[in-house]
Amino acid sequence: MKRLTLPALCGLLLSGALSGQSSASAIFLLIAPGAAAGGTGEAHVAAEPDAYSSYWNPATLAFLPQNQVSYQYSAWLPGLASDIRYNFFGLGYNLPGIGTFGAHLIYLDLGEQQRIDEHQTDLGTFSSYMAAITVGFGTQMSSLSAIGVNVKLIHQSLSTVTTGAEGGKGVSTDIAFDFAYYRRQFPLKSFDFGVTVTNIGPKIAFIDVDQADPQPTNLKLGFKWNLIQGEFNRLSIIYDLNKMLVASHPGVDLDGDLIIGGFDEDGNPDTQSGGEYNRNGELEAAHTDSWYLALITSWYDDWKYGGDVDIDGKGFIDTVGKNIELGNRDDFTIMDEWDTITHNVGIEYWYSSYFAIRAGYIYDKLGKLLNPTFGAGIHYGPYGFDFGYIYGEQGHPLTNTMRFSLNMRF
Repeated sequence: MKRLTLPALCGLLLSGALSGQSSASAIFLLIAPGAAAGGTGEAHVAAEPDAYSSYWNPATLAFLPQNQVSYQYSAWLPGLASDIRYNFFGLGYNLPGIGTFGAHLIYLDLGEQQRIDEHQTDLGTFSSYMAAITVGFGTQMSSLSAIGVNVKLIHQSLSTVTTGAEGGKGVSTDIAFDFAYYRRQFPLKSFDFGVTVTNIGPKIAFIDVDQADPQPTNLKLGFKWNLIQGEFNRLSIIYDLNKMLVASHPGVDLDGDLIIGGFDEDGNPDTQSGGEYNRNGELEAAHTDSWYLALITSWYDDWKYGGDVDIDGKGFIDTVGKNIELGNRDDFTIMDEWDTITHNVGIEYWYSSYFAIRAGYIYDKLGKLLNPTFGAGIHYGPYGFDFGYIYGEQGHPLTNTMRFSLNMRF
């Protein structure tokens, strides 16, 4: 068993989730469930509805042909830790004339971590976990379209003991919402389309409100191209686009005085607390926006505020030495936002309803996830078994990650 300190553990989770967005909390919500999706490059927003739909797109629940339950197990990030376990339980249940309810439980067992104090003294080990329970509903708007919604309860137990002079513990319980839409035969007859905005809710605080981080609010757009839809042969290409709607602003010198802040929001000198604003009342200190602002500001936060950035967080812009922080706003363009988008593409072939083979690719430039995926499925009667595998370079956190899923229709 490889034991990890808590900071190292958080780094591991970020390396294995969407875009490595360290400014967000509850990143485990972005770990993609389902071996079928794992085989198609984690593209599943516009895929056929199943017991995983409450996670991917609750609107597709409205077209679930039969009630289903599912379970997925995965040893997460096996190349870096041997005791992190991901478990997913899913359900889809139809009520005729009303709609389809979905639910899922995510339980991420983080294993044991070492506890050390501020003097680097070993204080033993402790166990950590993260969990979320979600209840969703999807209903048809027409014979081809549907809407869906989820509500989820999130609980994270990173540490039940305090560190140093901190007054709180590494435990939080929060609530979040998802909203979704699904449309068959759009924009063309052979295409299906889906869109979701997930993990909408207030910031998550472990120690205190001032140290709260936003939830990993995420936009997913998905398309499925049904190339062949025969009696015994089906072939589809699936594509998802993911954009984190989290706006994280570094400390930036906006007025050119090489100092971060120093004034209050009215532009008055703030010598007591240092101030987070400049003399013009502009916020210069590092901060994250609330979710309702981030829905808009996340589309330009990575390029609008380019320039003199306080990288080391010391409160001023270094102009000499190795770490010169002087920059040029012209060096930042809208392409910096494009680099934050993750692309997932996959291809899936079915022979009748019994056997499936899958392949895909995950392209996440910012998170440095450039991984091909493979998978297969065997379904017989009400039972199904799927397998997904992520391939990558030796030493990559996701290399050799395998997903196993069991499904049952009733």
